[in-house]
Amino acid sequence: MPTPTLRATGRQKPPNWALRQRQLMALMDRAAHPFVEHSTRPDGTLIQRTVWTSMDGTDNGYEAFLSFPLFYILGGGEHIHERARKEWDAITWQYENYGTVEREFVTGFDWFHHSESYTYIYYLAMADPHHHIDRTRALRYAAMYTGEDPLAPNWDPQHRMIRGPLNGSKGPRFVTYLEDWDYHRPILSGYLAPYEDLEGVDSSDPLFRVDWTDDEMFYKMLAQINERMTRCDVPLNLSATSMVTNAYLYTGDDKYKQWVLDYLQAWVERRDKNDGIVPDNIGPGGQAGELMHGKWWGGYYGWRWPHGARNIVEPAFVAGSCAALMTGDMSHLDLCRSQLDMLWELRKEEEGQIKVPARHGDQGWFDYRPPDPLYYIHLYYLSQSAEDLARLDEIFPAREGFAGLPPDWGAGKAGICPPGAWFAFTEGRNPDYLDQVLDTTFSSMCSALERLESDDSDPETRECYHFQRLNPVVPEALVQMSMGTPAAVYNGGLLQAHVRYFDPQRRRPGLPEHTAALVDRISGDGASLTLVNTDPVEGRAVLLQAGSFGEHEFTEAWLENQEGQEERIGVKGKYLQVHLGPAAQARLHLGLKRFAHQPSYEMPAFA
Repeated sequence: MPTPTLRATGRQKPPNWALRQRQLMALMDRAAHPFVEHSTRPDGTLIQRTVWTSMDGTDNGYEAFLSFPLFYILGGGEHIHERARKEWDAITWQYENYGTVEREFVTGFDWFHHSESYTYIYYLAMADPHHHIDRTRALRYAAMYTGEDPLAPNWDPQHRMIRGPLNGSKGPRFVTYLEDWDYHRPILSGYLAPYEDLEGVDSSDPLFRVDWTDDEMFYKMLAQINERMTRCDVPLNLSATSMVTNAYLYTGDDKYKQWVLDYLQAWVERRDKNDGIVPDNIGPGGQAGELMHGKWWGGYYGWRWPHGARNIVEPAFVAGSCAALMTGDMSHLDLCRSQLDMLWELRKEEEGQIKVPARHGDQGWFDYRPPDPLYYIHLYYLSQSAEDLARLDEIFPAREGFAGLPPDWGAGKAGICPPGAWFAFTEGRNPDYLDQVLDTTFSSMCSALERLESDDSDPETRECYHFQRLNPVVPEALVQMSMGTPAAVYNGGLLQAHVRYFDPQRRRPGLPEHTAALVDRISGDGASLTLVNTDPVEGRAVLLQAGSFGEHEFTEAWLENQEGQEERIGVKGKYLQVHLGPAAQARLHLGLKRFAHQPSYEMPAFA
């Protein structure tokens, strides 16, 4: 059946946002070259320390180039795709030689860090789902968590649990040593202490810290970590669901979907047994508090240490969003919702500001902070439900703080762009959004290039975050702008969007050359967007897909022409093609039936 097609003709002056969007994409294509030349050897390995023993740091190697495949699926150049693949292989080889990677997967670390690095391969899959090696890796990686890989016995099917918070290609890491922590000890000294009952320490201040670089204190903590923390399942492990969903998107095999649903349900049941609060440690026998003197708090990356509530709420959202993608059932987001609601019930006012607790310890709830809109925005974007919009309206009635963007949001994790400004724009509350997103993307790129050009550090002293701050390829804000999505949750989220673009002429993902896109309205049954061909000489064809993974279905489409007249066509499928004449613009309104199809990495069959 031929793909339904709309045509826009008539040359018009391109709007400023379209010209600047294309300019930024061209600049990222070029800026990638000096970053690669400065940061890597000819074989692609990072120019950094020759010895690396710490558990931490491998993720940062991958994160240095994670933005490359994301940029490619937006429309970045072919050299971006080629470099993304070369770097994945080179960094994997490099860390295998360090000893922190085996069988192409980290030997044993936590899913806070796994989820940061392995988002890379989800973007590679979207870039080319027919890459045989990627597909094979995806199935091998998933097998390490579903119980199918005897060399990685991470999964306990009896208790439906991952057997430890430190896990990977060698299975759970039950005992840790000095060399596992040594590199990170100065950084950990800046966090609050992991335990409140450390001998010889004044713990009257709930946010007390200890010096990890003090050997005596370190070995006290290490003994308690190995005794209490390393043999427990923790909510953080819910982020492994995206790795298993990755295998499902390649194969459609229901065994992967069922594993995700079973593991998510196990945590729902643990919450229900604990008076509505997700416990942060499940012992070897499947019970909360087994190794923590009966306490449901105090686990690794749990309610107290090191980040608190974020490491409960975020993995619950990641798992719920994976389950929702595969089933279309938004009730799978309830585990995340329930924890946000519970924290909101505990709110209190401090200095005229409503705050919620970020942590729980022996003294109860503490470390009250203003609520973070991030997860509320992601929940509502995915569900498009009145219930989740009501949460936003109650907690952020005037959308305070949503309108601005930091001028250098790419300085840390090379591309984490807060979604508040984008979301306010889609609600009609932020008319300055286009200037904000384009200005701050440009300034983030310039700041990265300045840091790159001034970097004369000794490779042997470069810390693990070094290269991320130098990366000028920062496409996330452009992803929000053009695809109409808050983008993926950085720690393990899949990139879910109402619409995705392909270039039928070049038979590849992303916007065609000289083509810009802006989504300005999203809803539960549609989206509105503008496509612009900035080239006055040649026409362009754009193929639109309903959903990042073809999970949605177009139901109708109509195009507004220059005179305000509409051309409307019925659509019943995943794809819609738009032909843009030279310098033509298309204002589109799309009807959507969301989650109508089994999601898949499969690309369209180009005519």
